[in-house]
Amino acid sequence: MGPELLNGMAMASRRTLLPSYFAPFAEFFLFFGQLTTLFLESLWFVVRGKISVRATVRQMGEVGVGSLLVAAITVGFSGAVAALYLSAQLVQYGQAGLAGGFVGKSLALEVAPVITAIVVSARSGSAMAAELGSMTVTEQVDALKTMAVSPVQYLVVPRILGAVIMMPIVTALANLAGLYGASLTAELGGVSPTLFWRSFQDFVTVSDLATGLFKAIPFAILISLIGCRQGLTTKGGAQGVGKATTSSVVFSSMAIYVSDFFIALVIQDFQTWK
Repeated sequence: MGPELLNGMAMASRRTLLPSYFAPFAEFFLFFGQLTTLFLESLWFVVRGKISVRATVRQMGEVGVGSLLVAAITVGFSGAVAALYLSAQLVQYGQAGLAGGFVGKSLALEVAPVITAIVVSARSGSAMAAELGSMTVTEQVDALKTMAVSPVQYLVVPRILGAVIMMPIVTALANLAGLYGASLTAELGGVSPTLFWRSFQDFVTVSDLATGLFKAIPFAILISLIGCRQGLTTKGGAQGVGKATTSSVVFSSMAIYVSDFFIALVIQDFQTWK
């Protein structure tokens, strides 16, 4: 085997490895590019008032009513567990009066909005991906395009608006469930409900509650965008729909935690500057 042939094989190997090496980066930028395009197209229809009220109300029911019970139970028991551990430790060090404030702040700023977003992602985001994925593989989306109907206007915009409207409401109710669960279990740790609620009123501000509700809005946008994007790019029949549903939950969960960090960083810097 001559050196020319060896060099040719090496160059061919590099040519085949190079695309595969950069493939994950290409998929990464393609993913965010499609999300950005989908968001801008949806925003354009919203600004022009091209909104289906009936479809939006239906999606509000899917996101809000469908996820409320699960979110309330999840956040309620999360608050109960946090209060159970925290109250016992604070009583041990003679700081029982801080229990309601600590638990209330953690619920308002992090636990309620983040866990609610994860629940909505698993419950409603996956449903969006599955529904739109089924429509894509059965060529219903292509049929909409044939009839000069924009799939973004007809399918995506109502889901984004429904999620944006209902997520803060579900988050607020889940936060309330978490507080009541915490107040009940704090008594087991030695903190009376009266002391718990007085501490909550002393330490938790309206700004804390508003911050948690504000976080719910970008979470809702991410969940709905990722769910719709995964559904509209589905390929491969029923197996592709399953993959789109799973990847929707995975990507949404990652996006929630990453965006939560940057939102908290911006809010912290703003409060420090203020």
